[in-house]
Order: sequence, then C-alpha cells, then structure tokens
Amino acid sequence: MSQATVAPSIESLLQLMPDDPDSWVLGSNPKVNRIARHVERAADVECTVLVSGETGTGKELWARLLHRLGPRRNKPFVPVNCAALTATLAESQLFGHEKGAFTGAAGRSLGVFRAAEGGIVFLDEVGEMPLELQPKLLRVLQQHEVTPVGSASPIIIDVQVVAATNRDLELEVVEGRFREDLYYRLNMVEFHVPPLRQRVDDIPHFVDFFSRKFSARYQRPLWKPSGETLRQFCEYRWPGNIRQLGNIIEQAYVLDCEPRLPERPEGRRLTDAALPLMDLSQLRRIAVRQALRATQGHKGRAARLLGVHPNTMTRLLAQLRREEKSERQDGESL
Repeated sequence: MSQATVAPSIESLLQLMPDDPDSWVLGSNPKVNRIARHVERAADVECTVLVSGETGTGKELWARLLHRLGPRRNKPFVPVNCAALTATLAESQLFGHEKGAFTGAAGRSLGVFRAAEGGIVFLDEVGEMPLELQPKLLRVLQQHEVTPVGSASPIIIDVQVVAATNRDLELEVVEGRFREDLYYRLNMVEFHVPPLRQRVDDIPHFVDFFSRKFSARYQRPLWKPSGETLRQFCEYRWPGNIRQLGNIIEQAYVLDCEPRLPERPEGRRLTDAALPLMDLSQLRRIAVRQALRATQGHKGRAARLLGVHPNTMTRLLAQLRREEKSERQDGESL
C-alpha cells in the first residue's frame, strides 16, 4: 500500500509542529482523550456524527480531524454555516438547482451536498437551521438523496454528515424549535466537547502551543509566561474557551506586547435570588447591552461573550430595536 493511501493517526498529527495547519493539542483530559478514540472509530465506519459544546471549544477542529483520519480524507470537506442560511435560498444552497428554476438561476448549481460527493458535509450551528428546512435535511440523511430545485428527479449522493451545535438540542426539541426525528438522526454518535474551564490541566499546553504557533507566524520571540501569569490563565473562566485563549495570545504577538487577560467586571455576581427582574425579554435586553458595553460596542466580541453566533447577535439587536421603537410609539400614543 502506498504512503498516500495510509490514513494518519492521532499520534502522528500530534507530532506536527505548531505552525503546521494540521497541528493541534489533545491534552490529558480523560473526556477529551475518550472523544479522540471515538472519533477514530466514527471516521472508520463513516456514520453521522453530532459534535456539541460551547462556542470556541473546537467543534470544527474535531470535524476536520474526523475527515483527516477516515477513508474520505482525499475527498472534499465542505463546511456550511447553518446560522447564515435563509429559508428562501437555503434549499438551492444545499441541494442545488436547475437552470431557470427561479429568477436569476442562469445556470445549474450542484449545491453543497453534491459538491461534497464522496467527502464530508460539516453542518455548523445546526441548531439554528430554519425549521422549514429541517424535513428536507432529514430526507437527505434517511434516503441519501437530494432533489435540486426545479427538478422532479432525486439524485443519489454519497456523503458523511458531521453536525455541530452550541445549543441544547434536546431542549430545542421540547420547545418546538428543532425536529425530534432530525435530532435522533443526527445524534447517531455524539461527542460533547468540555469547556476549557473543565480542562484546567490542559491550559499550559494550549498556552505553549499558541505561543509557538504565533511566534513562528509573526516572526517574534517566543513568549514564555511566568509562573504567576500561568496561574492567572489557569484560574480565568474563559467564556470564549480555546478560541478566546488563542485570540488573546495572537493579539499579543500582533501588538508586540505581553498577553493580558480581559478585565473582570467589578461587583458581585447576580444569584438567582438577586435578579433585578423576572421578565426574560428584559433580562435578554440587559445581557445584550452589558455585552456591548464590555466590548466597546464590538458585535462580534459581544456575541462571543454571550455564547451565540454573530448572526444571532445581529438578530437580537434587530429585535431589541423593534421592541424599543414599539415602546416609544406606545408612549407617544398615550
């Protein structure tokens, strides 16, 4: 067997230098090491996989690792941001369309699933997929076929589907925002990636990894934290998880300064008994405003603080503006 046809192992990928795009950190956390073993098995049997976990925990990294380890490694890996799908265009984006299927369809389009033939489709933020599109995704998973917009004939496809979410899909099912049958079809195998605050022993490994990676990228001297700084990094809660840690270290290399943790907000933390009000819409409004204030109005960073996708943040802001406008109009009519 030629070397090109031999799948890499997790051990071989861990030996890569930090500046290699395929390099990564496994760490010593038992849950994460168990995920790694299960990913190798899921890659081998090519089953549908659901990767869950908070924003910034590296869900797409696990999906790409599964792709590199399995028999589909030489075929496409096609990521899809489900939060960015719109109900009117999503069907064409995912399943393709025929020429003239709708206004502006000047030619045929393969769509995501046919473009990934033989490979993997990665459905990121699948919990935000429009509800009306979910039955069509369910059919793809059940029948292994797609019907392009404007066509009457389904087309057989061969893809492995890996989905990721930072939402509690069981709760989404209970509240009617996600189809139960689709959830169970996606959840053939689930990997729940723990947040960084539950992997404190791995934080020094990530600090060293990112420091070496960005030292090589930006041609700067290698930063080695003092014992006190490393202690502070280990004690920090990391609401943005591994992505936030990497961003802080990269920012320091870009600005040629020492990495600094975000300032912790002053004042006591609200407990359930200390909530100023019980109206959920008001609590949401307060949370969005505080996140924007903490990030000096930066919507992307505010979204990370709240643990939501930037598109969700945009929708929240639009909804809050509509509510405030309605309240002003109600006040003027009195």
